[in-house]
Amino acid sequence: MDKRSLAAVSLIATLITAMLTGCAPPAENSHRITYWASNQGKSSEQDLRILGAELAKFTERTGIEVDVEVIGWSDLLNRILGAATSGVAPDVVNLGNTWAASLQATGAFVPFDDPLMDRFGGRDRFLDSSMSSTGMPGRAPSSLPLYGLSYGLFYDKARFAEAGIDPPRDWQEFLVAAKRLTDPARDRWGLTIAGASYTENAHFAFMFGRQQGTHLIDERGNATFTSPEAVAAVQQYVDLMGAEGVVSPDDAEEGNASGAASNFTNGRAAMLIAQNSVIPTLQENGMPDEAYGVVPLPVPDPLPPGGRAVRSHVAGSNVAVFADSPRREQALALVEFLTSAEEQAILNDQYGTLPVVEDAYGHPAFHTPKNQVFREVLATGSETVPMIPNEAHFETTVGAAMRDLFAEIATGRQVGAAEVREALSDAEQKMRGSGG
Repeated sequence: MDKRSLAAVSLIATLITAMLTGCAPPAENSHRITYWASNQGKSSEQDLRILGAELAKFTERTGIEVDVEVIGWSDLLNRILGAATSGVAPDVVNLGNTWAASLQATGAFVPFDDPLMDRFGGRDRFLDSSMSSTGMPGRAPSSLPLYGLSYGLFYDKARFAEAGIDPPRDWQEFLVAAKRLTDPARDRWGLTIAGASYTENAHFAFMFGRQQGTHLIDERGNATFTSPEAVAAVQQYVDLMGAEGVVSPDDAEEGNASGAASNFTNGRAAMLIAQNSVIPTLQENGMPDEAYGVVPLPVPDPLPPGGRAVRSHVAGSNVAVFADSPRREQALALVEFLTSAEEQAILNDQYGTLPVVEDAYGHPAFHTPKNQVFREVLATGSETVPMIPNEAHFETTVGAAMRDLFAEIATGRQVGAAEVREALSDAEQKMRGSGG
């Protein structure tokens, strides 16, 4: 008999017993909550090890048990949206902070108004940049920051030394370095990317779009995917595999940053543009800390008219509580635990991410040269994606269009401005069809 059948038999037995004895069935355990965690580490198994140790502390201190499920980024948004509409939801959930406004619009989450924020030390305890990605402007946040992230350019010191080149300071220097480090005959490439990840693709569309002087989507949710600036931004990224030829066509099938990190650590690629959360993966893959360096993402110099030196979006993961949870107090207790200075230092150290609260930065792990790069980028070189209800749909439409462009390039098709514009036009129509 499978687990579902056993559960059904158990439920029937409980109900029959209740009918015969005149007693109500036992109430659901009010001291056990469910938590959907995002896949922050190299694997869900690693996440369960890291979170398991910390949640055991939480249970010991509060008596509240936590059933945790780690969900990959490719599935998390759809799982959350399904839970928000079906009413069958966990108590606590992590979410990509760029989705904060879209998920807030569902009305499914507890608002962290000022009285509730006092419980967490007040809004000012959290970093301003991270708090800017917790919901729509002018409304109480529907999630709180949990892990802080930004992008940087990782480079293999040995490969750069062999080629006699320095880390690039601008986009032109980056392209020159990437070409010198590319040798397709030896399966060696200047850069590796996660070309099949719609979320990664959308992040680069936003960052390169800001460098080109456009948002692709404005604060009212209007899509401008086919503007000359938007086309230039997306073409700049897909050209790395296409016209520039510094990315392996195999990367069109790479679905996440961990896979791209493997290409970097095994020597196939000399550079990797990734968020700081990839650092533990590099370590686990056997790449010593001294073997690679990190610099801010190079930008064009000079910038196009209206362009900004945006080197990352304000990246990270938030944590939210479902409003319909019958265990709201216990769920909020878990959020309080996860955002405490102690746990912020422990979890962000293990995940290679940055604390989102000021009082956790006393930990020496966040003052290494590499973390200083990411911290500075997050504080001064990042912009918040538009906090609007249909932002998540921007990611899925544009990110998927870019994924398909990479797939075409991998088959040998030439992809230029006309093909990029056509793909973005299709994405824009899908966006408008959804009300965007």
